[in-house]
Amino acid sequence: MPREQKQVRELQEGSYVMMDDAPCKINHYSTAKPGKHGSAKARVEGKGVFDDRKRSLSQPVDAKVWVPIIERKGGQVVSVSGNDAQIMDLDTYETFTMRVPEDEDFQPDQNIEYLEYEGQRKVVG
Repeated sequence: MPREQKQVRELQEGSYVMMDDAPCKINHYSTAKPGKHGSAKARVEGKGVFDDRKRSLSQPVDAKVWVPIIERKGGQVVSVSGNDAQIMDLDTYETFTMRVPEDEDFQPDQNIEYLEYEGQRKVVG
């Protein structure tokens, strides 16, 4: 699996972290002061990159968590059929089918950017 371990204190808003075995983008990060017998705790709130589900995580700041390595790639639309588009990766020339996001209007020969992690793909702005 393309991922690495980091301490919770190294996380930042806008970066990625694994929550419930799903890659999530961090929306909010906050810490609470250490108690009398414990270490400082961090609360991380995020949204699933591929499923848009909200998730949260509460861990000591020195705990280790998995951080997914999500690749940002470029592609070109080959053809569009209904809600599916045939995309060609601009580096490997591999072609694959992706669902067209509802708010997008793909045209053949259009260049797009997408995120990829373990076979999951999602178009980005």
